[in-house]
Amino acid sequence: MSRGNPRRANGWRRDRLRRRVLAAYDTCAICGRPVDKTLRTPHPMSAEVDELVPVSRGGDPLSFANCRLVHRRCNRLKSNKGDEWARAQLDRRPTPNATSLPLTTSGDW
Repeated sequence: MSRGNPRRANGWRRDRLRRRVLAAYDTCAICGRPVDKTLRTPHPMSAEVDELVPVSRGGDPLSFANCRLVHRRCNRLKSNKGDEWARAQLDRRPTPNATSLPLTTSGDW
C-alpha cells in the first residue's frame, strides 16, 4: 500500500499553510533574494514552501514553524540537504576533495 505524498494528505491544511507562508515572507530563506510571488510553478524563480527539517528526515510538512519561503530553483538545489550546502552550490564553492588539497612534505628530498 502506497502512503503517497504527506504534504497532500491533508490538502486544505497545506493550502492554508502555503498562503500563510506567502503572506509572511518576501525573501528566499536560502539565497536571500526577493521572491516574485506572481511567477507560476514551472518558472525557476517562482515561490515555493520549503521545510527546515525535510519531510524525508522526519520534519512536519504542516507546521508553520518548520516552513519558509524559497525560490523553486533554491529548493530543488537544496533537496533534503542543509542550507549551507545549498548556499555553497549557489556560490559555486564546491567542497574540495581530499586528494585535491596541497601536498606538503617533510624535509628536502
